[in-house]
Amino acid sequence: MIVNSTPAGWQIIYQQAHALLAAQLAWHWPPTLPPDRWVGLLAAIAQHDDEQAAWHGHGGHHGLTPAGAPANFTQKEFSLEQATGVLAAARFQGRWRSLLTSLHLSCLYEGLRGQKKEIDGFLDDLKARQQQWQKELKISKKEAAQAYALLHWCDRLSLILCRHEIPEMGRAVEIHRGPDGTTHTLAQPGGPGGPVIIRPWPFQAPKVEVSVEASVLTQLQFKDDAELAAALRAAPVEPLTWTLARAV
Repeated sequence: MIVNSTPAGWQIIYQQAHALLAAQLAWHWPPTLPPDRWVGLLAAIAQHDDEQAAWHGHGGHHGLTPAGAPANFTQKEFSLEQATGVLAAARFQGRWRSLLTSLHLSCLYEGLRGQKKEIDGFLDDLKARQQQWQKELKISKKEAAQAYALLHWCDRLSLILCRHEIPEMGRAVEIHRGPDGTTHTLAQPGGPGGPVIIRPWPFQAPKVEVSVEASVLTQLQFKDDAELAAALRAAPVEPLTWTLARAV
């Protein structure tokens, strides 16, 4: 979950919803690949945070901090089960989707190398599979990296939006490098609620709107996962929308 503190409690955005927002962002890019590869890339973006732990309603404290607050995804330890699960699910959609998903997992978790043997084994297996899939698909490492760059870019921008990380006072923040190596920034010079200006502009249309759904909680602490899950099921849902625009 992405957990934002509000004056009244918590705003919760599921990681799968964040991934769907990332796919909305990718959809607005001019296609850079043949249709089958482009659709596979969109699928990889939309599903890159699937296979989250099924803690809903089973007691325990997987979704909570030690203080009983909803736990933001950054407060949870690496889950080898989730990582292997999302790669296993990708394989049902083919080698291209699997390659993109494995590149994302390498990007996220290579920094954990050396901590545990099972993690090192997982990371080594990712690299071996990437080489195999690139060879079978007749795609170079550079071409795969360029395609993955869009997944990373959309993931990063979606997180900036979902976590309310747009700087105040119109200051700019870096998003990430796009597929062509260009680094993009965003700013909101008009303040909250105003257009989000992206430089340089990457999308086909001069202005786009994107959205995600968030659950609103007013209870601050929970005794266990079951209580949190029940509260989330009953929570009102609010849509969060952003207008992204070209600089004028």
